[in-house]
Amino acid sequence: MSQLFVDNIKGRTGGAIGAPAGAVVTGVVTATTFSGNVIGDVTGNVTGTTGTFTGNVSIGGTLTYEDVANIDSVGVITARQGIRVGAGQSIGSDGAAVVYYGDGSNLGGVVSGVETKEGGTSKGTSQTALNFVGATVAAAGAETTVTIGAASISTTASSPTANTVVTLNLSTAQHHDLTLAAGITTVTCSGGVFGESHSVVISQPSSGIATVGFSTFFLFPSGATPSMSEGGSKVDLVSFVVKRVGAGGTQLLASAGLNYN
Repeated sequence: MSQLFVDNIKGRTGGAIGAPAGAVVTGVVTATTFSGNVIGDVTGNVTGTTGTFTGNVSIGGTLTYEDVANIDSVGVITARQGIRVGAGQSIGSDGAAVVYYGDGSNLGGVVSGVETKEGGTSKGTSQTALNFVGATVAAAGAETTVTIGAASISTTASSPTANTVVTLNLSTAQHHDLTLAAGITTVTCSGGVFGESHSVVISQPSSGIATVGFSTFFLFPSGATPSMSEGGSKVDLVSFVVKRVGAGGTQLLASAGLNYN
């Protein structure tokens, strides 16, 4: 193989030389600019300070870069130092933009769930869907869907002993059923919320007389407490609405239906 050692090669007119059959260079090619097309495969590394492409660039492997203004990718984008979204985005302790991925758990300032409550008791904070078909919430913990079932009336039933004070818990039931075996001193209540409606069914014993009294919480029309039915399995109904609960004293606006047959 022959070798040619020269410092400069110019054409006869002082311009660029021509290589119509191509040129094979096994070393490094250094140029101020490249003009025209690069045809064929580049098997080594291409290193440069800047580059401008007016057309499309297709890369079959991995493209590694520092900062890019716009990305239009048909595949998956992997960012080693994270992705900064929008101006003023918070930066991590390592100086990288906060990473957003997967279920969005790393997102800041975004509400991921809504707390629902029933009667003041939390039913969870992870719900993302509400199905309103009634008034009773059936959900708990990490469930992501809350189904609100058909409204229902909570009830209590008791058979008080003689000469006792019967306390109706208005916070746990709306309907109360008292089956009497003997007279009771007082019917009173605890709890309750303004505007709630309640009812009390009082059933007398089949024989004997069972007297019934009411606390001052119960306010009847014209201030007259009705005389309840006595004996003979008679049934009375007392209905009332909670007018007030609290420091001022409980007030229940009541009415009575007597001796149902």
